[in-house]
Amino acid sequence: MTLLILDSGRGSRMGDITDSHPKCMTEISAGETILSRQLALAVSAGLKNVVITTGYLGEVLEDYVRSLDMPLDITFVRNDEFDKTNYIWSIYLARHILDDDIILMHGDLVFDSLVLDEVIAHEGSCMTVSVSAPLPEKDFKAVIEDGKIVKVGIEFFDNAAAAQPLYKLTKQDFRTWLDNIIAYCESGIDEKRTCYAEKALNEISCECEIRPLDVGELLCSEIDNADDLEKVSRKLDSIKHRSVYMCFSTDVIHSGHIAIIRKAANIGRLTIGVLSDAAVAGYKRFPLLPFEERKTMFENISGVSRVVGHQELSYRENIMRLRPDIVVHGDDWRSGVQRTVREETIALLKEYGGRLVEYPYAYDEKYIELERRSLAELSTPAIRRSRLKKMLSIKGLVTAIEAHSGLTGLIAEKTVVYENGGARQFDAMWISSLCDSTARGKPDIELVDMTSRYRTVDEIMEVTTKPIIFDGDTGGLTEHFVYNVRTLERMGVSMVVIEDKTGLKKNSLFGNEVVQTQADIKDFCAKINAGKRAQKTSDFMICARIESLILEKGVEDAFERAFAYTEAGADAIMIHSRKKDPAEVFEFVEKFRAQDADTPIVVVPTAFDSVTEEEFKARGVNVVIYANQLTRSSFPAMKKAAEMILKNHRAQECDDICMPFGEIIRLIPDDIKEDNYGR
Repeated sequence: MTLLILDSGRGSRMGDITDSHPKCMTEISAGETILSRQLALAVSAGLKNVVITTGYLGEVLEDYVRSLDMPLDITFVRNDEFDKTNYIWSIYLARHILDDDIILMHGDLVFDSLVLDEVIAHEGSCMTVSVSAPLPEKDFKAVIEDGKIVKVGIEFFDNAAAAQPLYKLTKQDFRTWLDNIIAYCESGIDEKRTCYAEKALNEISCECEIRPLDVGELLCSEIDNADDLEKVSRKLDSIKHRSVYMCFSTDVIHSGHIAIIRKAANIGRLTIGVLSDAAVAGYKRFPLLPFEERKTMFENISGVSRVVGHQELSYRENIMRLRPDIVVHGDDWRSGVQRTVREETIALLKEYGGRLVEYPYAYDEKYIELERRSLAELSTPAIRRSRLKKMLSIKGLVTAIEAHSGLTGLIAEKTVVYENGGARQFDAMWISSLCDSTARGKPDIELVDMTSRYRTVDEIMEVTTKPIIFDGDTGGLTEHFVYNVRTLERMGVSMVVIEDKTGLKKNSLFGNEVVQTQADIKDFCAKINAGKRAQKTSDFMICARIESLILEKGVEDAFERAFAYTEAGADAIMIHSRKKDPAEVFEFVEKFRAQDADTPIVVVPTAFDSVTEEEFKARGVNVVIYANQLTRSSFPAMKKAAEMILKNHRAQECDDICMPFGEIIRLIPDDIKEDNYGR
């Protein structure tokens, strides 16, 4: 696309203002001329190729443009007969280098950046009009019939709208117009070199598809005299004081972000909201950089007036507090996770007359590669291992769901639910000995050896990035536990949970229905302490799981053990119960929190499943583990499918309860472009 700016004339109606320079060099605000603004907005809009026709004081104009040092490829076309011709002749002289889609504007036109953005984004050819503006006596009007512009000139009033010489023309439409301009200029008739170029357009408008683009009250005005200059300058001043708001979640700033920030800064005074760590983690992925560092990045970008926190995915809080005139966003939020956020934002802006401006989202292989690297970094052992502690500090309460294979790990990784203008997903994965054993058809008695269980962890880690909490059963012999701690830590596991039982492990769901022996407090403390001494980093966590409630020994026994275990070095305490009534769990949490406000408390609400995460958090719980729901839900479905096939002697009847394999395959990472993380 080529930008054609017509700057050949003198602008005699400006008086002595244009005695020493062309009209396009007239200052319209501090340090900004008509032409410098046009070119700066062209850069911001992504235009590269510019053709400027010159005439009056052409050398002065060319030297001025070069001094601006804009990142544009600019070609000058000199009209030495500027005082004897009109701009139709200037277009004719530039004809050989105008083989492209064209943005055409007069050199004395001043417009809002939003106007140029709308012109460029318009599909097909268009001309800017204002349907609501009064018809001018001496300036352009556009006659509109059946949604098309059929005539442009100063003499038309019927079926017309106020118009400004700012066009977007497809290559085909411009070629049609240019051919008639050439015919005019080569006719040998002087009047056809001194008329408006639109006269040539009006003769062939039926062959073009030029639509009116109504810019309403937005600034789009020619400066013909000193009065126009004063009016435009006042409007520009109001634009510069217009409040604009954007929100970012990214921790890697690339050229696409800079481009949209530049666009937003051209609209008005730009405030950027930086999404909180908790909101980012819930929305897409764990942030590589914490909030304060991300905030500092944006504070150091030119054009940003201020940076504020943005606590939730919803814009409600900041819109109601800041009441921005304009909110800017990429158009990628029209679907997916942020669709409801967009709808809420539009409704909030409508309440007080605000406006949403959307720009095309920048899809680029370079940006995809940046996100691929970010995901790869999140999956490395050191980064993954540290994330659970960071999530606890960011969110206060984290959730984990059981995974026992690569596929269930992907379900835990990618399942997202959108609600109340936000997104919810699991923060971590629980590698359960029960589910790992069940998937292999083995009893949950520590029969599956650690080497096999490590293989499960490897399979899940290979395709996911979220933290892993490992079910370490009893921890085994202290000597073995030391090596297991080192191995799990090296692999990138965030936490190992060991239960205070001895002997042949029996599942806690059996309670006292089977013989189960709780470990001696002193011995279990020694095991915890040995594990803590064995680990190499401060990121790895050992969680002591207390079986007192399972074995019906009461809250006081659990309470005594909890403090002994934390004293021995336990990083977290899991309190477990198989009762549906959570009263004793709540009693334990209340008593523990009265003396220890910091040590994380972990619960597995398999039995007391009516309690919400919000209630757990309010009472002081920090980790909620959904320990076996994926396993328990999958087996009934598989059993039912098998029975239906046997019963009907074919598979057709069970097809309705089967997920299409194409949807399953989409879970499996093949290329980052199939993932929506990090948009």
